[in-house]
Amino acid sequence: MRGVRRAAGLTQAELAERMGTTQAAVARLERAGANPTLATVDRALRAAGHQLELTASPVRSSVDETLIAENLKLEPAERLRAFQASQRSLAPLVGAAARARDKRR
Repeated sequence: MRGVRRAAGLTQAELAERMGTTQAAVARLERAGANPTLATVDRALRAAGHQLELTASPVRSSVDETLIAENLKLEPAERLRAFQASQRSLAPLVGAAARARDKRR
């Protein structure tokens, strides 16, 4: 918010006057951790000569869906064997992590 206000060449008091609020309210809006409503952000941006634009886009899955599809092609017993093999291959890593943790204590 501060960057937009400064880019518009406005002081906090000038932006506050355009918004119909106080300079203290603008200062709070610019403070780190401020949690204004969208309406307040829109009002402040418009007062500084900007327009709020929101877009929605699909979130990319962090899950490897191809891996899931491949595993679902397996019979349940095959999936269980694959899981058990994965667990066995992770055992040395889990042990190393536990030893490293114990050394830090």
